[in-house]
Amino acid sequence: MKDCRNFYIDGGWVEPHSSATLDVINPATESAIATISLGGNVDVDAAVAAARRAFESYSQTSRDERIALLERILEVYRLHYDEMAEAITAEMGAPAKFSYRSQAECGSGHLAAALRALKTCEFEEKVGSSMVFREPVGVCGFITPWNWPINQIACKVAPALATGCTMVLKPSEIAPLSAYLFSGILHEAGVPAGVYNMVNGDGPGVGATLSAHPGVDMVSFTGSTRAGILVAKAAADTVKRVAQELGGKSPNIILDDADLEAAVIRGVRTCFSNTGQSCNAPTRMLVPAGKMAEATAIACKTAESIRVGDPQADGIQMGPVVSEAQFNRIQGLIEKAIEEGTELAAGGPGKPEGLETGYYVRPTVFTNVSNDMTIAREEVFGPVLAIIPYEDEDEAVRIANDTVYGLSGYVQTPDLERARRIAARLRTGMVHINGASGDYDAPFGGYKQSGNGREWGAYAFDDFLEIKAVMGALD
Repeated sequence: MKDCRNFYIDGGWVEPHSSATLDVINPATESAIATISLGGNVDVDAAVAAARRAFESYSQTSRDERIALLERILEVYRLHYDEMAEAITAEMGAPAKFSYRSQAECGSGHLAAALRALKTCEFEEKVGSSMVFREPVGVCGFITPWNWPINQIACKVAPALATGCTMVLKPSEIAPLSAYLFSGILHEAGVPAGVYNMVNGDGPGVGATLSAHPGVDMVSFTGSTRAGILVAKAAADTVKRVAQELGGKSPNIILDDADLEAAVIRGVRTCFSNTGQSCNAPTRMLVPAGKMAEATAIACKTAESIRVGDPQADGIQMGPVVSEAQFNRIQGLIEKAIEEGTELAAGGPGKPEGLETGYYVRPTVFTNVSNDMTIAREEVFGPVLAIIPYEDEDEAVRIANDTVYGLSGYVQTPDLERARRIAARLRTGMVHINGASGDYDAPFGGYKQSGNGREWGAYAFDDFLEIKAVMGALD
């Protein structure tokens, strides 16, 4: 087993103040592969103090100095790219090829995007006889999830470094190995002591302490809406800035002029990518009522063709979900849908045949779903799709917007003007037209209970910058 019990504080690996530990479980084998420490108040205090000391000097570094630092980090990250992909597969079960092509690639993608944004960012502006400056917000607390581990770490750390902030990271205790490796990468790249700090632990022990800490100026959280509310409440007493990227129940509107087979296949595969463990997954497929039978048949055939199994094996498209707790939650929601009379078209409760060990879930499709059913309302965070009929374009938009979430929307049609018109009516922070993928330079974030603020590229900088007006600075 790998020993990952130390924390990274003030430029080096240090022993925790608590003796509490947690085993990291490989979800494909259900065996322990590493041990981490569970930090507490004393560890958080030490990390925040280091970040505050470092802020005095790092906040005054030049653009060129920060560009050089990010370039070194990107270079070192690429040297450890294979290790990162392997760590992600081991800790959260993503298929090896997917970890390499998508999961690990997010780290270098966000570092490169932050570099591009830093080179063009305007940190000062003349306004009449005044100067307006955009300055680093201060010490940042980051709480990140297990589903896209390095993605959510890099999309916070990279813009924070670019804007002159210092930080303390609490990665997911379920999937901490990628964060441990990333901390070593930053150390190897020469990030100044105290600028970046990492403390492992759970939500009550570290997350809540970091959120409420008076020495933290902003907190950025990615996770469930339920946990995000707790973070915001903990942060309120110190009136710190809070940025949140939370849950989703994203609609995928297949319009009547779309290539039905291509659109349904694409929608199913996108929904089940990363074993359905993506906040922006298109989990509600909206289909013209007259095409429901055909769409359901295509969806079932696609779901049944997905190869589920050992994420290290060749040709596997879907690995296990991350943990036993997550497996049980997904099973409970599938069973509840069946109890409510929701029409099960493919998959269902239990594990796929031949996969008794590991937290594997059957690719599941429910059809003829009403948008008021549990399976259409709650974020499952697993490979479960709900197909919902609609009568016309207006009803499709109404159903799409009838949710407490507003992260992503998807529109399928060959008519780009029609797609843009639908996109303008969706109350979501992002819209994907005809399967378009994410863009590191475009903003990521949502409306309503999907959070606030934006991540990725230049748009991420806003959360890490304060605005200062200096009147009379000009002649």
